[in-house]
Amino acid sequence: MADDREMLLVQSKVREAIKAKGGAGDEAVRTSEEFLTALNEFVHETLQKAIERARANKRATLKPQDL
Repeated sequence: MADDREMLLVQSKVREAIKAKGGAGDEAVRTSEEFLTALNEFVHETLQKAIERARANKRATLKPQDL
């Protein structure tokens, strides 16, 4: 994983969404820093693949199907 990549996520919003969907009390799901780093890496990789797909299809605009 590339820890030096720019963070594209709003970490507080990701944590908030996980907390809201992850239950409360003993059932609560927490978010580690490593998870946020891995999710950010996943976003970077997904964007790169989408760019490559759009270029392969001779387009300069990313579309949902590129995901």
